[in-house]
Amino acid sequence: MRKILIASSLAILMAPLAPAIVSAGPIENACLRSDRQQATRAMCRCIGSVAQRTLTRSEQRRAARFFRDPQLAQDVRMSKSDRDNAFWARYRAFGAAAEQACAR
Repeated sequence: MRKILIASSLAILMAPLAPAIVSAGPIENACLRSDRQQATRAMCRCIGSVAQRTLTRSEQRRAARFFRDPQLAQDVRMSKSDRDNAFWARYRAFGAAAEQACAR
């Protein structure tokens, strides 16, 4: 138990160094670069965390492009391609999970 407390304390103390150690994922980076007022560091970190749990790395990169060009999201949503439809289903599941996990 004592080792867990020490490890937790060290993790808390090392948190300010975390950006240098751990890089943000594509969704978190896209969120941070967006001009949305709600795109705070904490919100983007939360959304990025959910993305890492629910989407593959390539799906995250694809979804991150939606921040720059929302028309891409519309194109994928309206696509007749099975590949796009499967991605859109996973993207919607990610969005629902992020909404639930990151709601204030």
